[in-house]
Amino acid sequence: MEMNLANKLTTLRVVLIPVFLVVLLSDLLTEPFDRYIAVAIFIVASITDFLDGYIARSRNMVTNFGKFMDPLADKLLVCSALIAMVELDDLPAWVAIIILSREFAITGFRTLAMEANIVMAASWWGKIKTTTQMIMIIVVLLDISGMEIVELILIVLATFFTIVSGVDYIVKNKNVLKG
Repeated sequence: MEMNLANKLTTLRVVLIPVFLVVLLSDLLTEPFDRYIAVAIFIVASITDFLDGYIARSRNMVTNFGKFMDPLADKLLVCSALIAMVELDDLPAWVAIIILSREFAITGFRTLAMEANIVMAASWWGKIKTTTQMIMIIVVLLDISGMEIVELILIVLATFFTIVSGVDYIVKNKNVLKG
């Protein structure tokens, strides 16, 4: 299979995840440069999330690979960052557990839907959730003095939108559970 531009961007996002983690969690660089470079890598990876979908839809490049890998790459990027942030004591574990639980639950729910030939369209709540999570990760990792209240607000918003988007998916697609 020849990779189109959208799929190459998705693949790049997956490749950037271990690079992001090595830079963030190793002692290769000194504080705060390790965080700044890790955040820059995370931002590039996050931008590919927007670009790959936009390019695939606008240029009619939607593929089965993209349908499968794009959401998986998003989950791998965000979940890896959250786990690293718990390790660094930047994020309470309960926040990561809520977000990870939602991702596993909705992935399972989507699998049931697929088996029943039901298409679960992405919702705006899911897009808001992903955007809020990515902004929260960036701000918290930057660890800017005096921004603690902003960090807390973003953590609360990311957790809130995670729960709301999960409930929204289940409520809108409750017929999946009837089969």
